[in-house]
Amino acid sequence: MFLYKIEIEMEEATGHLIVLAETDEKAFETVDSQLERHYVKMPVLKSAAIVEKKRTTSGSGYFIPHQL
Repeated sequence: MFLYKIEIEMEEATGHLIVLAETDEKAFETVDSQLERHYVKMPVLKSAAIVEKKRTTSGSGYFIPHQL
C-alpha cells in the first residue's frame, strides 16, 4: 500500500488529496468519490496529478504548508 498526494485542479480552486491505495490506478479511481464527499455540488475537475508517493509504514504522513 502507498500514500499518494494528488494535486487536484478544479475550475475555481486547487487542492491536494491524500489517499491510501495499492496502485496508481486505484488512487486515481478514488478522486471523484473523495471530492463528492467534500462538496455538496460536484465541481468540474480539470486535472489530477500524483505529486508524491510513499510506501506506508508506521508514522507515514504528509505536511502540507498553508499557502498565502
